[in-house]
Amino acid sequence: MAKGEQAARDIMREVKGAKVVATQLDLADTKSICLFAENIYDTEKALHYLINNAGVAMCAYATTVDGYEMQFGVNHLGHFFLTYLLLDLLKHSAPSRVINVSSLAHHIGKIQFDDLSGEKNYHPVRAYAQSKLANNLFTREMAKRMEVLGVMVYAVDPGMVNTEITRHISWPLVDLMKTFSFLSKTSAEGAHTIIYCTVTPENQLLTGGYYKDCAIANSARAAQDDGTALKLWAVSCHLLGIRWR
Repeated sequence: MAKGEQAARDIMREVKGAKVVATQLDLADTKSICLFAENIYDTEKALHYLINNAGVAMCAYATTVDGYEMQFGVNHLGHFFLTYLLLDLLKHSAPSRVINVSSLAHHIGKIQFDDLSGEKNYHPVRAYAQSKLANNLFTREMAKRMEVLGVMVYAVDPGMVNTEITRHISWPLVDLMKTFSFLSKTSAEGAHTIIYCTVTPENQLLTGGYYKDCAIANSARAAQDDGTALKLWAVSCHLLGIRWR
């Protein structure tokens, strides 16, 4: 929270008239997600843009408060649940947008429906890739359901960005990333495509699309599988005990 509050102060100091509020949200805890959503409804009359940007990457095996494998639980289920809770406000504020931050890693991902928890065979890279593929599949299925309601949905690959998301990565991968550090982006550069999908007129964007370097890009074949997207949607609803109207 201290970092978030400092960032809010920095923005308000640098941007005349800006109003920024930092609010606590733990995507590894569904109770925290509920409290956050309640706060949004209590304090905001409209919600035009929801950017699902938080995440964890390639960490050792751990579970969320609710018992889900950490990377799948935070990167996919946490955002899925948050979006579900805020949907009424998004629809009320239409035209509105949901932007799901994915990764190039989704290309090597596979949804392990028989072992979503990773209890049988956990590998940090494989679990991360699965969660990022889930971001794309969620985007694809939600776009179909929400376009008629004026809610557009986009998936974004920000590129390899130099942030603290790498703090859990084991040393062999850290060495590999250092080798290719010349390819990494700053946080500001990593935000370019997210901003592009936020401010570009919607008639110039494709809802359900996958964007990279401020342009539409080709997602993995697995991310275009409508059957897998629908099944993941159903399984996610079941795990969270929710039903999208």
